Amino acid sequence: MSRLFYDEAKIYVEGGAGGDGCVSFRREKYVPLGGPNGGNGGPGGSVYLEADRHLNTLINFKGKRHFKAERGGHGRGQNKQGAKGKDILLAVPPGTLARDAESGELLADLTTAGQKVLVARGGRGGLGNAAFASPTNQAPRIAERGDEGESRWVVLELRLLADVGIVGCPNAGKSTLLAAVSAARPKIADYPFTTLVPNLGVVSIHDRDFVMVDIPGLIEGAHAGAGLGHDFLRHIERTRILVHLLDGASRDPLQDLDDINEELELFNPRLASKPQLVVLNKMDLPQSQELWPLIEEEMTRRGVPACSVSAATGMGVRDMLNQILRLLDSLPEEEEPPREEIAVFRPQEEEEGFTIVEEEGGFRVRGRQVERMVARTDWRYDESVRRLHRILERMGVTQALEEAGVREGDTVYIGERELEWS
Repeated sequence: MSRLFYDEAKIYVEGGAGGDGCVSFRREKYVPLGGPNGGNGGPGGSVYLEADRHLNTLINFKGKRHFKAERGGHGRGQNKQGAKGKDILLAVPPGTLARDAESGELLADLTTAGQKVLVARGGRGGLGNAAFASPTNQAPRIAERGDEGESRWVVLELRLLADVGIVGCPNAGKSTLLAAVSAARPKIADYPFTTLVPNLGVVSIHDRDFVMVDIPGLIEGAHAGAGLGHDFLRHIERTRILVHLLDGASRDPLQDLDDINEELELFNPRLASKPQLVVLNKMDLPQSQELWPLIEEEMTRRGVPACSVSAATGMGVRDMLNQILRLLDSLPEEEEPPREEIAVFRPQEEEEGFTIVEEEGGFRVRGRQVERMVARTDWRYDESVRRLHRILERMGVTQALEEAGVREGDTVYIGERELEWS
């Protein structure tokens, strides 16, 4: 990744923990036997990604990588529910892909401004004692702790969104062409690799606008990391058409064309099948003027549209833009992606199963549901602990531990808790 253009980032996201439930009883002067009124804890805040059309790099994540949403408020007496923790909304450029760093799973493809995706859900708030009241237990001294929020490392990868991608060998004049047709002002000089970052420009013609991106010069081996191509080839994967700019001062522009097309196909076969417009640049040079009839004849034979320009003088540029418009208009309409919020974490069914493994110093019980129930237990209240014992018996954990050989005084590990078997 170029030091000047941040198109990759790795961030840690964590939803806020849920607030704890409250143990409280109604206490009023003329109500000597007031019932339980402990409120539930509030849910923790969640972490979202949202595409922001005002951004075009991931530089905001250069200095900060950890993002944790706010914890939910604890429940209080008088049936007061804890406040929901504040969410975190992380703005990213349109065209950002989000992947789970551990599994590589694609979590989201944010292509439209305003598109929003949940990447770390906040924890559920714990129940207060009012939720446990029943005809047989009218004064429960029991409450739950809030769940921890979900967390993960996320890899963000930006793939620029543009209608037209300009490709070609170093020094073919891509930046000069972009500057000639748009308000973009990329660095221009007469040596290879002047462009170190992709440059975006908006082109206006016939009351129409389209976006062009100038990709740093490609050389042989770019698909494998040679030159600057490996870092930026992905930015033309989303373009609708390619303008292949040939250097009129090159010794063999047709060979350059074939070499670059081969690199595109090796990087991603879909790139080679994109519609192309071949453009011979530097027609202000005698050498280019001599080459043009040969290139025009060869492109006609291949069935590829072609034209010639001088990006430096503007000659032929308007005709080229008209050809680009015709190509864009000939393509099928792209389907608009849905704008509604997309949830990465979808509700999952509780896992009833668990495993028991004997390890040095005791036994470890693994299972999502059993670990969650232990984490929710508020150990300050004996009734909460007795409730957990009943749950473990009902789930079969107690019997399974006995069959595994657990003895008085052994340590049982469940989640982050160490319990002494008694």
